[in-house]
Amino acid sequence: MRFAAPIIAFGVVNASITTATSQNLGPNPEFVESDLANVQLGRLLFYDPILSGNRNISCATCHHPKLGTSDGLSLGIGEGGSGLGAGRKIDTDNPPEQRIPRNSPGLWNLGATEFTTFFHDGRLETDPTRENGIRTPLGTHMRSGFNSALAAQAMFPVLSPDEMAGHYSENDVSQAVRLGMLTQEGGAWDLIAARVAAIPEYEHRFSLTAPGDAITFSAIANVIADFIAFEWRADNSPFDLAMRGEAALPEEAQRGMQLFYGKAGCSTCHSGWFQTDHKFHSIALPQIGPGKAARFESHTRDDGRLRVTGDAEDAFAFRTPSLRNVTLTAPYGHNGAYARLEDIVRHHLNPEASLRSYTLEMAKLPYFPGAQDQRSLLNPENLDAIARSSDLPRISLTDQEISALLSFLGSLEDPAERLGVPDHVPSGLPVDQ
Repeated sequence: MRFAAPIIAFGVVNASITTATSQNLGPNPEFVESDLANVQLGRLLFYDPILSGNRNISCATCHHPKLGTSDGLSLGIGEGGSGLGAGRKIDTDNPPEQRIPRNSPGLWNLGATEFTTFFHDGRLETDPTRENGIRTPLGTHMRSGFNSALAAQAMFPVLSPDEMAGHYSENDVSQAVRLGMLTQEGGAWDLIAARVAAIPEYEHRFSLTAPGDAITFSAIANVIADFIAFEWRADNSPFDLAMRGEAALPEEAQRGMQLFYGKAGCSTCHSGWFQTDHKFHSIALPQIGPGKAARFESHTRDDGRLRVTGDAEDAFAFRTPSLRNVTLTAPYGHNGAYARLEDIVRHHLNPEASLRSYTLEMAKLPYFPGAQDQRSLLNPENLDAIARSSDLPRISLTDQEISALLSFLGSLEDPAERLGVPDHVPSGLPVDQ
């Protein structure tokens, strides 16, 4: 697809942001309201490695508040690693098979009701036509009991050998995954739920939040989603204050906002209160790392949305990310190809030229022996296909205009941490601090 002229969402921006201006963003965002007891229980489970096959990695390992609810790496190391962020290293006694193929996304504002599509390729989303109201890669094998798509997506990483489950027969969970026993009775999800139920504090807390109910995997997922929705609601940035008429943006950020919603055309895709249209676009992003392929496939390509829809028009298209707290969530892109915010902004100006001049030094990759991180970059046919897929027109901006855009993006920052990292979790396992 190709876009016409940029959509102009704002006129002249001055120190007094008008109500009419804010209305161009659409209706005010609505958020799910969660019971605090559920939130506190979900917090403990989010930081507890008990959910991983080898009991050595938690949700927070790759989505840590100190790292903007991501992991600070272009492509992370999940199972088979130790440490946090840039300090995460391969465990030589139990090395991973490959890097995680996609960048760990931030968790900001996922409790807003408009967020109904998840993962970079949107393979999990709210779908009222489905029996359980959610479309997932498991299809008809998906269990019921999940309160939302957010709850369902929060629990898929535990089924991934590279992310949390572990490999082959390292543990009961990884063995169940290897045998294809995922959601059925006695499968990986039930094994994890049984672990949690066997811990007295978790059993007690669940009995208070849902008296008489068994501790199921969906119940675990639901309280984790409650925590995510509560903890990382970020709607009190300088931008929000300006939209509410409570404060004025600094002059440089105002100039950047004029560009964002005008000449630069950013709002064509990054629209609405959270600067996302929740759709899928190709921006000719350089491909690095192992790519997204099944174990029997030998390529290092990531076809993006195409793998979900089968539509050739969706090749190399990925979900438009929200730009809230974008200053905190580096690196950028579905594979973290750019470690610096300025570099991904500049990529948008001339995607094809940026693609063809890209070097791996622009990413932030932990050491991984034998990694073929540049393989896709060295394939001329792949580069040509990615370049042809781009939705973005070329745009000319000065260095001063880029600086102003970056200032505006800074005005979207609201760290918003509420409960923080617990000192300990009921399993007694170490907590990533």
